[in-house]
Amino acid sequence: MTNTQNWANKGFVLKAVKQNGYNLEYASKKLRNDKEVVLVAVKKNGWALRFASAELRNDKEVALEAVRENVRALRFASEELINDKEVVLAYHNN
Repeated sequence: MTNTQNWANKGFVLKAVKQNGYNLEYASKKLRNDKEVVLVAVKKNGWALRFASAELRNDKEVALEAVRENVRALRFASEELINDKEVVLAYHNN
């Protein structure tokens, strides 16, 4: 597999983001929109939320996990979630 093919391979990307959530940056567009992959990444490194698809940056579960791991990840959540009571509470409780 070439490097590009690796980053389009879900198994490869899951291993990579388990090691370092920031590896989500290199994942294919499709995998940046894969909730399982993104959740693994943000649980490891909340800042990985910045590389998730817009759809998943607007996913409450994903945003909450990112903020729980690193409160500063809130800046990468959608505007709607930045104003969400539960997400804001997670931010203030960290």
